[in-house]
Amino acid sequence: MRKILLAFFLIGVVNLGFSQISPTRNKDQNQEGLIKNENYQDDSYQGSTKSTSNENIKNKDAKIDMYLIISHKSDTTYVDTTLTVKKEYKFNYLRKDNFNLMPFSNVGQSYNTLIYMFNDNNLMPSFGARARHFNYMEIEDINYYHVPTPFTDLYYKTAFEQGQQVDAFFTANTSKQFNFSIAYKGLRSLGKYQHALTSTGNFRFTSSYKTKDNRYIANGHIVMQDLLNEENGGLQDSNVPYFESGNPEFKDRDLLAVNFEDAENILKGKRFYLNHKYIINKKIDSLTKNKLSVGQVIAFEDKYYEYNQDDQNDYFGGAFRQDDLRDRVTLEDFNTKLYANYSNNIVGDIQFNTTYNNFNYGYDKVTYINSNLITNRLKGDVISIGGTYFKNIKGFNIEGEFGLNVSGDFEGNFLMGKASYQFTDDILFSAKINHSSRAPNYNYLLYQSVYENYNWETSFNNTETQNIEFVFQSNKIANLSLNITSINDYAYFKKVSDTGLVKPFQSNKAISYLSIKLEKEFRYKKFALDNSIVYQTVNDDNQVFNVPEFVTRNTLYYSDYFFKKALFLQTGITFNYFSNYYMNGYDPLLAEFYVQTDREYGGFPRFDFFVNAKIQQARIYFKAEHFNSAWTGYDFYSAPNHPYRDFVIRFGLVWNFFL
Repeated sequence: MRKILLAFFLIGVVNLGFSQISPTRNKDQNQEGLIKNENYQDDSYQGSTKSTSNENIKNKDAKIDMYLIISHKSDTTYVDTTLTVKKEYKFNYLRKDNFNLMPFSNVGQSYNTLIYMFNDNNLMPSFGARARHFNYMEIEDINYYHVPTPFTDLYYKTAFEQGQQVDAFFTANTSKQFNFSIAYKGLRSLGKYQHALTSTGNFRFTSSYKTKDNRYIANGHIVMQDLLNEENGGLQDSNVPYFESGNPEFKDRDLLAVNFEDAENILKGKRFYLNHKYIINKKIDSLTKNKLSVGQVIAFEDKYYEYNQDDQNDYFGGAFRQDDLRDRVTLEDFNTKLYANYSNNIVGDIQFNTTYNNFNYGYDKVTYINSNLITNRLKGDVISIGGTYFKNIKGFNIEGEFGLNVSGDFEGNFLMGKASYQFTDDILFSAKINHSSRAPNYNYLLYQSVYENYNWETSFNNTETQNIEFVFQSNKIANLSLNITSINDYAYFKKVSDTGLVKPFQSNKAISYLSIKLEKEFRYKKFALDNSIVYQTVNDDNQVFNVPEFVTRNTLYYSDYFFKKALFLQTGITFNYFSNYYMNGYDPLLAEFYVQTDREYGGFPRFDFFVNAKIQQARIYFKAEHFNSAWTGYDFYSAPNHPYRDFVIRFGLVWNFFL
């Protein structure tokens, strides 16, 4: 209770806090500049961001590049109101490019991962139910703002049967020192299959403050989220042939029998966060070479995952009771970090920090299985140290970061080093090496359930990953990235052969994973062909880390102005494809994916036709999704026994208001 009261108090204090609004420093520009500026590239039929945005800003002195978006790491971009094919890729429930994910049939359900990325250097284990976290907004997903006039972003898109999805955002500065934003993202969608309703909500509030002398700066947010899904376990095995046959009698997907129709799971969480700092020696003139600041990050997060089912079902095996089944696990996580930043013209930018983390994860009662006691709680304290380094030398950037748990119940460490060089305004090359060691997520370590076979307590080793990444970025040539990853003590879920039920395992063999990604857009007059192609290969004797060998997305589209440039139009066709592989299965009780090697899935094309238009600050989207579903075969799946969606027409818009 004291932690909760303290968190509320500190968030109240954030009304005295704000984020730095100076332009992103060279490190950020070199690291992400080509990516961030991809929507601002000059072409003959888009026009510049400023010219298309200032028309509706009532304050004529306010320019579009004054509407700043600041990340939790203080990287700064500005509001983009252009219409590009990259915006088409992001017009979805997650509001981000989901090229590496395979969506389930209903919006708001889970996603199967096609391409893996190993960028998470958290020293603590993650909360379980990872299949429910794709739309769970973490600290790094929350941005802060600084705007000369109030700004609104409204998102709307149709869903599947009796529902809609919206995301409404508003931000304003009450003065040059104080900004606040408030937003809510909501979804309700019935879905095409029996018992597949989704209902989710993400509320977030941010506030930022800086003193007039810019010496005290603070950012804070409150986020409250609830993600509910009805679960049906997928199609019954006996009904899979009915789906794959294409029989018109079963085109109404409600007629296909699912494994159960009385279960749901829900993930809820609330987080209070504050990051504030004080600059000790303020820069007075250009001769000042030293800068010192101290700061603190404090966060409290309370979340739980719950699975409910009316009656016991043999899909999960035997249970301790036959009706009103419920599993519930909670996590209270409190952490605070103290840090000091020192920058010098010769040495560079250095940060040292120390973090205290208090965690309390578990269930309400202990469990005995075959006379073995399964505890109900994992709780304790962890103290860690860390640091970062950055130095820019005439376009050559050197970056480093490390973290280490020095005491407590979890061991963990990471070390990252990166070097990049800007050869020309168009060409950037970078190389990064990363080592990470941390415990698997809590679901692997401890799980209790009313279902007998879903109870375990393990002593798994830390999973260690070593990753080397090379990136070449050029708008004129191509974007190319190479990732080489080695994984030791990989944790995974898999069905036990004798029971057919899911259990946690840890691989005793090293896994090698290579991925190569090529991105290139070709333009000819008002036509363009945008391409993203990924090649992947895995060396894994146990066959527990499975990915498709090829993943591709290719979009051929046309762009032009109409009606004296009052309307900007883009229309085209997107082709998505990934090769056959042993796609992971989905367990609705754990809300986790598990390894299966019984059948390969994939190898089916997905064609989408879209027409997008921009009228002033409104971007209108119309799409015929998977329009080839009726004539290329009914073998499209998001996971075993979980078909992907049939042909459907959807539309929506994103509307910006500048007051």
